[in-house]
Amino acid sequence: MTLRPRPLRLAVPAGIGLALLLLARPLPPASAATEPGTRGVVFPARTMGTYANVLLVTADSVAAAPVAAVAVRALARVDSLMSNWIQTSEVARINRDAAARTLTVNPEVARVIGASLRLWKESGGAFDITVEPLVRLWGFIGGPPRVPADSEVAAAFQLVGAQRVEFDAAKRTIHFTREGVRIDLGGIAKGYAVDVAAESLAAHGVRNALVDLTGNMVALGHPAGAPAWRIGVRDPRDRIRFFAKLPLEAGEAISTSGQYEQFVESKGKTYGHILDPRTGRPAEGLLSVTLIGHTALECDSWDTPLFVLGPRDSKRLAAERKEIHAILVQPGAHGVDTVWVEESLRDRFTLVPEAREWFQVRYF
Repeated sequence: MTLRPRPLRLAVPAGIGLALLLLARPLPPASAATEPGTRGVVFPARTMGTYANVLLVTADSVAAAPVAAVAVRALARVDSLMSNWIQTSEVARINRDAAARTLTVNPEVARVIGASLRLWKESGGAFDITVEPLVRLWGFIGGPPRVPADSEVAAAFQLVGAQRVEFDAAKRTIHFTREGVRIDLGGIAKGYAVDVAAESLAAHGVRNALVDLTGNMVALGHPAGAPAWRIGVRDPRDRIRFFAKLPLEAGEAISTSGQYEQFVESKGKTYGHILDPRTGRPAEGLLSVTLIGHTALECDSWDTPLFVLGPRDSKRLAAERKEIHAILVQPGAHGVDTVWVEESLRDRFTLVPEAREWFQVRYF
């Protein structure tokens, strides 16, 4: 695999809730110093049906390219196992055969399925990998997106429910108790993939890097000339490019889930792609959820159910879970939205000046 580096620039590509901000800043303390001559070099790639950037802090972009390729191959391996778009993936095999017989599952896929089923219980059903028939019905898999009839939603809803998945984590076996049940790991696989890619870089001696898969990010070390990575959080209504910024420190991960990623419009109403598996319809109540944690798997896992749960329950659950720190955007009246920021992020969260017209900040 040949990767071509590209220069860094400030950008918020369509469909991505987070962006790396490259802004002028004071010199870092000595503890954050990097080797002389190093700079951030981005190696872009297309994988998992979207875009990835592997940013390495290096003095030699040519020598760094093979190492970046290791991380991209790790992302591609996860895609080959967990994609719903590839008929040869492990998930596709499970969806074809698990209702007919008990299957032994690939270890990585088993790990993600196990995490998903634990999350289903801990979230009270707000996260459910068996939502796949509904996601496909709405056209967010296999497209084009559309608003299905109530009767279609009711029929697909009969196939949803993780209680229909018999999974033995120790034996790595899975069986569906009903024909037509299908799983979708799209709400968690990207986070797992980013963790694996970051681990592959660390195993090759990389100390300072950022892996970014459509806003699912993991930080190793720090950027050249700064003590932390500066991350911008996108305005979910696209009035401005980003409404807030915060530092991402070594060993931290971040992700965002929001209705701007995929949606369908019908009769003046916008329906987002995040479905509530408890109702079969798009979740409402929040515009976006951004989480910081120690792993991308944790962040990517929890941003979807918190979005589904809405403002009140998501604030309660986020406050209870000490491994994640949340920023929630709730739609408000007269075009002014409320940003709910967890107290643990008070000293790190900054509302950018141009966002003050559109957002008010509250802490919980």
